[in-house]
Amino acid sequence: MEIRPGVLRTPEARFASLPDYPFAPHYLAVPGGSLGDLQMHYLDEGPRGAPVVLMLHGNPTWSFLYRHMIQPVADAGWRVIAPDMIGFGKSDKPASRGAYSYDRFVSWMGAFVDALGLRDIVLVAQDWGGPIGLRVLAERAERFAAVLATNTLLPNCEPPPRGIEGWPGTGIATWIETCRISSDLPAGELVAGASLRRPEAAVLAGYDAPFPTAAYKAGLLQITCGIPVDEAAEGLAANRAAWDVLARWNKPFATAFSDNDPATAAWAPVFRRRVPGAADCAHPVIPAAGHFVQEEQGMLLADALLRFLADTRSPAAPRAGT
Repeated sequence: MEIRPGVLRTPEARFASLPDYPFAPHYLAVPGGSLGDLQMHYLDEGPRGAPVVLMLHGNPTWSFLYRHMIQPVADAGWRVIAPDMIGFGKSDKPASRGAYSYDRFVSWMGAFVDALGLRDIVLVAQDWGGPIGLRVLAERAERFAAVLATNTLLPNCEPPPRGIEGWPGTGIATWIETCRISSDLPAGELVAGASLRRPEAAVLAGYDAPFPTAAYKAGLLQITCGIPVDEAAEGLAANRAAWDVLARWNKPFATAFSDNDPATAAWAPVFRRRVPGAADCAHPVIPAAGHFVQEEQGMLLADALLRFLADTRSPAAPRAGT
């Protein structure tokens, strides 16, 4: 459904009867340049004045990915916010691939954090939620209190970071080229292909729901092309600047990677080695899960997150500006 020239919005009927997704929708506007303001959808559960757990998805998923984690964390007294990136989920979808870039994804998410006035944030980041979320953190470090990274990365072409042999390697290069030349890719099948066990049909339909046709998939196709794998890449300097911030980050930083995700496995020790705040944190491995650990082992990851929060933080009394 085109809401104005160049911007698509998925009809709400596409999201009817999603399994285990009873959450009320929320929306705010972020600047879209020549496209005008873009509507960003997000979930907002738990006490409004409590410290924030910000759950960021990647590609080709949306807040649906976190459906098994949101309620347990909210029930423990935390305010859980799970946005859909522009181009994904219930958020607006610019129709042109040229409307998307790594820096724009960061800008949109930064505008989202600023618009809600979020502070005292615990960032939970997976897949592209890491490169985007950690960039937002680096630019607004005073707003963030802790990080739980799962199956994610922050590439910077050193090779990224120094000491990971073979990265990016042929697998990443092939995936970038596939996205570059494709006019359509099936979201549900991408999730299934990176999982140890094929999700049920209704779940895969939930991942397909935001994309009625290939016309809605410009963001899905273009985001992978933004991985900075060479010295000319957009976002490379900003990623290196983010690593400079993380190299001085003394607040809690935990990893909770799955045991079966070869695409990101090498990054867990990099975060643990390079981020000072990781030294005193537990770093659990989530068993029996592929890349989309929230989908296959969402309750186990929620338990790991709650232990991390209990070890490092506690829900606070309501405060202004959150």
